[in-house]
Amino acid sequence: MQSGAWLEDLTWQEARARFDAGAVVVVPVGAAAKAHGPHLPLKTDALTARALAQQLIERLPVVAAPVVGFGFYPAFTAFAGSQHLGADTFRALVRELVGNLRGHGVRRIAILNTGVSTEQPLDEVAQELGEVVVLHMRLLGVKADSLFDNLDGGHADERETSVMLALEPRSVRMDRLAPEGDFKTTAATGDASRASAFKGERLLAARVDDMVSALAERWPDAF
Repeated sequence: MQSGAWLEDLTWQEARARFDAGAVVVVPVGAAAKAHGPHLPLKTDALTARALAQQLIERLPVVAAPVVGFGFYPAFTAFAGSQHLGADTFRALVRELVGNLRGHGVRRIAILNTGVSTEQPLDEVAQELGEVVVLHMRLLGVKADSLFDNLDGGHADERETSVMLALEPRSVRMDRLAPEGDFKTTAATGDASRASAFKGERLLAARVDDMVSALAERWPDAF
């Protein structure tokens, strides 16, 4: 079986050959710059999206498109450095990117979404375009929930901090953890004090397992 690949690493002829052969193209969506509390870098979502896509192409012969680093993140506009697009602009961006792929013959497209506020706009675009699968990270990897002490929160919390400790521990400022539940001043929710790299590795693996299952169920003849 042919291995997966990043689109950016292929030549255009190689890309065309994969598209013509019916490859599934995965479009990761993760903010390149969005506040994640005082302890995580702005790139947290983009780094997570790329890591999930990388692990996916190691499991399946999919093509991973470049990470879409801009999206609809209205709750973060007050935090310095956070980049945000209006919902209409974000939908138009995704619509055009998907249209470009379809113009090159791609018919199997999955969007890997790491955000929450991006869920509705992406679902709307997928419904409008048809034949586009959206994988929301929030719903992936549930089988790893038992590893975590605190499932409350949802942003820069124990789960997200654990993932970053697994992916890039030097970027995590554990000595700057935000007080629990003070999102308006910290851009974080939940208690991340018990985060660990081990938990993050297991959560990433569980999410990838769910992605593999979802794609194999949707397009069984592609793998």
